[in-house]
Amino acid sequence: MPAVNRLPSGRRAVALGALALAGALLAAAPAAQATPAAPSPGPATAGSPTALPTPTGDGAKNICKRLPSTEGHLTNALNRLNGDATVAGSVARLEQRAANAKAAGHTEVETYLNGRLTARKALVGTLKSRQNDLKSVATWCAAHGRGTGK
Repeated sequence: MPAVNRLPSGRRAVALGALALAGALLAAAPAAQATPAAPSPGPATAGSPTALPTPTGDGAKNICKRLPSTEGHLTNALNRLNGDATVAGSVARLEQRAANAKAAGHTEVETYLNGRLTARKALVGTLKSRQNDLKSVATWCAAHGRGTGK
């Protein structure tokens, strides 16, 4: 008489996989206890392969080279954040969503959205500060012949 499979094929595969995993773990447990503990690696030293070399410069060449694209990214992000309620990712859109949650009586959702709104407003200030810093960097790059510098 043929054997009757009581589990659908997908469940059978999961059950076999779980059984194999359990067997592998049980077989590995005694071996893990028998081996002595290896000393934990200490902090990376200058001679170890995982240590990074000490920087010799400040990366000004690459900063000046990437300056136009960095300025573009900042401008795009600020335009999005300062957009009206129809712009996805804008402060105004998030304010509208929080107001909608409050009007609907969804206090937990409103609290969550207000937390995101606080972070997003802080991001606007941070990005404006970075944009001003990049203006100074652009002047420096132009003065030192490291790129066009706007």
